[in-house]
Amino acid sequence: MSRSLWYKHAVFYELYLKGFYDSNGDGIGDVNGLREKLDYLQDLGIDCIWLPPIYPSPEKDDGYDVADYYTIAPKYGTIEDFRCLLEDVHRRGMRLIMDLVLNHTSDQHPWFQEAKKGPGSPYFHYYVWSRTPEKYTEARIIFLDTERSNWAYCEDNGYYYWHRFYTHQPDLNYDNPEVRREMKKVLLYWLDMGVDGFRVDAVPYLFEREGTNCENLPETHDYVKELRAMVEKHYPEAILLAEANQWPWDLLPYFGDGDEFHMAFNFPLMPRLFMALKTHDVSPIVKIMEGLPEIPSSCQWCNFLRNHDELTLEMVTPEEREYMWKVYAPDPRMRLNLGIRRRLAPLVDNDERRLRLLHTILFTIPGTPILYYGDEIGMGDNIDLPDRNGVRTPMQWNTSLNAGFSEAFREKLYAPVIDKGDFSYERVNVESASHNPSSLLSWIKGWIARRKKHPVFGMGKVEFLSGKDPALLWYRVYNQDEEIMVFAFFGDEEKKIPLSFDRWRGKTLKDIEGKKSPLFVSTKDITLSFAPYEYKVWEVKEG
Repeated sequence: MSRSLWYKHAVFYELYLKGFYDSNGDGIGDVNGLREKLDYLQDLGIDCIWLPPIYPSPEKDDGYDVADYYTIAPKYGTIEDFRCLLEDVHRRGMRLIMDLVLNHTSDQHPWFQEAKKGPGSPYFHYYVWSRTPEKYTEARIIFLDTERSNWAYCEDNGYYYWHRFYTHQPDLNYDNPEVRREMKKVLLYWLDMGVDGFRVDAVPYLFEREGTNCENLPETHDYVKELRAMVEKHYPEAILLAEANQWPWDLLPYFGDGDEFHMAFNFPLMPRLFMALKTHDVSPIVKIMEGLPEIPSSCQWCNFLRNHDELTLEMVTPEEREYMWKVYAPDPRMRLNLGIRRRLAPLVDNDERRLRLLHTILFTIPGTPILYYGDEIGMGDNIDLPDRNGVRTPMQWNTSLNAGFSEAFREKLYAPVIDKGDFSYERVNVESASHNPSSLLSWIKGWIARRKKHPVFGMGKVEFLSGKDPALLWYRVYNQDEEIMVFAFFGDEEKKIPLSFDRWRGKTLKDIEGKKSPLFVSTKDITLSFAPYEYKVWEVKEG
């Protein structure tokens, strides 16, 4: 177990370095740009920054095709810049984790370039090769819209190589002890530098076995245990966060007995929140949350609303997926793989009531919340950009040139800023939101501060209560010291709902935001009024 459980109380912030702030005017966000904006993140209340890949890469998959694990891409700065960033982060009492792409490399990685020379190369067995593409036929194809097989033919050596993702991302061969040792060296290299942990990408796919779907294999767990033991020995405060887009029962083993991952994303919760906004029925949320398995006390779920990828619909039924596409992605350009490539604010029609409702759940339901850069100000997306790039546009800092992101000529920007419509940077930006006490940014900042005052949100248990209305999500978060009651109304019309408060008779319910007078429970039943998408969060006090 780690010496502390800091990650249970933290608020994480995922930022796309390329899109955050450009310090040198080349049109690309960089390490020194992030350093200049650390005060903003500290003021917001962020505890830990998560950086998606910043390694050298051909950028065919936005950095997840790694060409060198031991440095950062020159466009982002130097290793010395990165060391200074870590010092600046730690000086502010914050932490930083990086993405670690364990499963595959770029086909431009020197290892693969050598491996292509054939079995005589010392790197040939760093990858998975076959004379025939008929092996491992039970493994699903993940990117059905672009890939037809998990095998690709290499003309250089006459073999097929295995890839669970794109053709240009050959899978590493974890049956090779050299690969296992090499990737441990990668972890230690960055931990030695001061990184506070890793979000481990695509972890279910490390090993392959005939007759299986090549996911979640025992060998994968054995290797993760080795990684965790190594991290615990050398850097017991560092964390490992699993990116495993799996059902809860398949995710449970990734926690092990508290000796594998510290954290894992709660993928199934996210699409059900959006579904409830349209169906006005919260039962799928309750069902998935009550179905979460008990995890070791040192472990934690990570909750999120959106991130750098598409809003994945793998964890819903085919019928639910078609419904979600219909209501949230009516334009085919909004769809990608088995998901929706849209940002949070456009998904909810820029309705701040719904944005606050979703964030209330994010901050109060047990687990660690992760914010995606720009969502705190309600940034929009650009569906004209290809792939996932539409949700990775430049951060909108102010109303100056290029939204204050860069002083480069507009045509030099890595992606265009959003400059039209309701989400244009002239309407949506950090500067104007910071000066508005009623803005979404100010509200989120207040809620982060509030969350830090109540450890129960990070460490407590949850009980879902009967709301007698399908649109009302009612739950209590509690431990031996605190009890907090949360109401999240997913209805689009005002409603009065009678509720049984017999368990709390004689107690006082105190509005956690201090906006309403305390309510003393003197009767068994109380009728509560809810405006559309209203939330209430009450602290239960004695007497």
